[in-house]
Amino acid sequence: MDRVVGIETEYGCLLSEDEPNVNSELWPAKVKNYLFRKADAGTIDLHYRDYEEPPGGDDLLQSSLVALGAEDRVSFIKNNVDHHTGATFGCHENYLMKREAQFTPPILGTLLTFLATRQIFTGSGRVGQSNPLAFDFEPPQSEAQVNFQLSQRADHIVNDIYQWVQFNRAIINARDEPLADYRKYRRLHLLIGDSNMSPYANALKIGTTACVLSLLEEGRLPRNLVLADAVQSTRDISRDPTQRWIIRLENGKSIGALDVQWEFHQVAQKYLHNSSAETNWLLENWGFVLEAMPHNRQALIGGIDWITKKWLLEAFVESEGLTWDDPWLQSIDLEYHNIDPRRGLFFGVTPGKRIAEWNNSVRRPSATHVPPANTRASGRARAVAFFQSCNLPYVINWDSIACDSRDFLVMGNPFETYNEEVERFLAKPRVTNTDTECADR
Repeated sequence: MDRVVGIETEYGCLLSEDEPNVNSELWPAKVKNYLFRKADAGTIDLHYRDYEEPPGGDDLLQSSLVALGAEDRVSFIKNNVDHHTGATFGCHENYLMKREAQFTPPILGTLLTFLATRQIFTGSGRVGQSNPLAFDFEPPQSEAQVNFQLSQRADHIVNDIYQWVQFNRAIINARDEPLADYRKYRRLHLLIGDSNMSPYANALKIGTTACVLSLLEEGRLPRNLVLADAVQSTRDISRDPTQRWIIRLENGKSIGALDVQWEFHQVAQKYLHNSSAETNWLLENWGFVLEAMPHNRQALIGGIDWITKKWLLEAFVESEGLTWDDPWLQSIDLEYHNIDPRRGLFFGVTPGKRIAEWNNSVRRPSATHVPPANTRASGRARAVAFFQSCNLPYVINWDSIACDSRDFLVMGNPFETYNEEVERFLAKPRVTNTDTECADR
């Protein structure tokens, strides 16, 4: 599958009762300081971002807590909601696309339909609900109690397409920032996705979306699948206690979210089958999940997060004789997302063979320090290693590197490694602040 994809994950930091609350902002700073200053996991971003921007990565974060001796007092939580304050934090997806891809209203409407309905296998599940203010800041209307829903982000999405993340959280963020040669590429930036604990669910989320974008670029999207209201449908699917997930289309007809996904799957099967081994895996497992959803949901435990979490919560409610509004369930909800394998509830679930093999096969410790060998990440990593050992002013961006604010190397093609170009760039004689040349190191 010839597409560059990236995920931006925001984490919550949870302190034990033994840790003073005054340290709530101190520990993320300590971890970041350790990663950059001690573990050499990367270079500090010196240009438009702050040093305090988190580096991300489950293994990096957890290994830092272990190295700092804090793993029993501090936890990083990979979820999307704070049950106490009602705040949300994101798992943003980024997909490289061809610049010539047509984004007409019908095409965008069809893409929104896919994104609104994919939560039936990408949602990470949550206890309860949030009622954020609408864009016009009207107080939220009182609503019936929701015990459990599919998606953590659904309640916080207030628009379908919008440019500014800070003011109006939308399904699709519309700013045109390709981070590559703008004449050839665009970047699709999505805000709707949940943070998945299951690698299997994560692969389906990214892979099925990439397949649908290939259909979009080839002009082969399903027809007549535009929702009457993508935002309302997103929330309705997430909150539907019957799990029939019926939504209304722009043409006045009604359809189930599962049927919508089958339509996308069938078109993808027709036009993308055998295009690559990755695509064949995705098509097979996409179909497996859609088939199991109504007939054998038990087979998806450990693979689909909301199903796994709901199964755990239902067992807990029954064993303890609880009601669904018991605050204890929110604690269980949160602990499902603890990235510490010793404590996170997700890690204690044993999936079926198909899902277990996938989840285990993709956990590669080398990914924290070895970049992809077939993209510009390879050349960029060489620059990171170089500037770690040199006292030189630098800027490392997605599509360029610079030294001393005057010498730039543009890397506009994400599919090029730029290894040779970066080596030549770094080999130029330069004088550091201590009058020693880095090029000889």
